[in-house]
Amino acid sequence: MSFSRWWTEAVAALGDLVPLPLVAVALLLVAALAALAWYHFPAWVPRRLPQLPRFRRPRRRRRRRRPARTEEAVAEVPRPRDGESDVPAGPGLSLADRLAAEGRFAEAVRERLRAMVRRLVAVGAVEHRAGMTVTELVDEAARNRPPVEEPVRAAGTIFSELWYAHRPASAAHDRRMRDLADELDRVLAGHPEEPR
Repeated sequence: MSFSRWWTEAVAALGDLVPLPLVAVALLLVAALAALAWYHFPAWVPRRLPQLPRFRRPRRRRRRRRPARTEEAVAEVPRPRDGESDVPAGPGLSLADRLAAEGRFAEAVRERLRAMVRRLVAVGAVEHRAGMTVTELVDEAARNRPPVEEPVRAAGTIFSELWYAHRPASAAHDRRMRDLADELDRVLAGHPEEPR
């Protein structure tokens, strides 16, 4: 029997069982579903195919590694919030005082450093740039106004220890930052010695 005769007899037998127009509609429906599946291919495939339990391999726990760079190199200066660059240092200090009163000393230290950065930007000692590190801040401030180097460097060290070395913050850190902010204000005002 040739293929053409077999095909003719198979189609005739199928036509006796099911009406041929219904078969044509079913074939068109299957083709449309295949085209939709092909078009939306990634969406309907699961991200992870299910695995049988016996084929699973034990997973190793990965430790998160901290970058090997030094703290000072990665310690970014906290940027002022939106619309905060034109605000004088007073509101930042009151926020720092509220944070310190709540026992949130690390955040209070960060706010005091922000106020110091705003003060330095306001007097033109530094030009604030996004992504500026504490080291860059200290270097630029020392280059433009050498007397401010000591309080700014000490404040940057405290900030880096708390926020990048993850040391616990205490009231002593907040008091020291307050003293450094006062010292910076005195230096910028031209009175480096503490008043008696």
